Amino acid sequence: MSWKKFLTSPTFFKHLALALIITVLFVVGVMKFLSVATNHGEEIPVPNLAKMSVEKAEERLNDIDLEFHLLDTVDYNPAFPPYSIVEQDPLAGVTVKDGRKVYVKINAGGYSKVTLPDLVQKTYRQALSTLRALGIQEGDVKYVEYMAKDVVLEVKQNGKKLKAGDRILKNSKIDFVLGDGKTGFQEEELDSVNAQEILVPTEEDLNNAE
Repeated sequence: MSWKKFLTSPTFFKHLALALIITVLFVVGVMKFLSVATNHGEEIPVPNLAKMSVEKAEERLNDIDLEFHLLDTVDYNPAFPPYSIVEQDPLAGVTVKDGRKVYVKINAGGYSKVTLPDLVQKTYRQALSTLRALGIQEGDVKYVEYMAKDVVLEVKQNGKKLKAGDRILKNSKIDFVLGDGKTGFQEEELDSVNAQEILVPTEEDLNNAE
């Protein structure tokens, strides 16, 4: 049989169709294998890393083909262990492609220190507003005799008098000594006044004054 007749025969087309089917099946099989072998297109749920150590979180992400990336250290949060994961992006439960970076922030090892401003002669309300902005808590309040009420006369911590510029830990408490606004004559001064002779002018004194 000549090539021309073979190329136009039913046998040729039958073999060609069979070859095409085998080729398609081979290509599909190879792509399927590569997809399974490389997890191509697979969505992975991001685990919850909260309160994990950096080492444990990095190991956990590596096990599921996600990348660990440390962003920053945040102010100390007592609800989390020191140096543990506080924030993550993407959030836990979000599905991502393999190889995705997970960004995290970790807790500081403890409270940082802040500089105490000058609170003496400020009102108690003003002092509280300033302290709360710095992350400091108010402790006990003691009143002493002073002409102005609720004016800060001293600030103390653990019995020690503090001054402007001192460094104290955030979230710590400081105590206040305030004026009571009740200053007047002391009892001794009143007794002294009562003991003095009260001079009543006589009629002669009044006439001389005229």
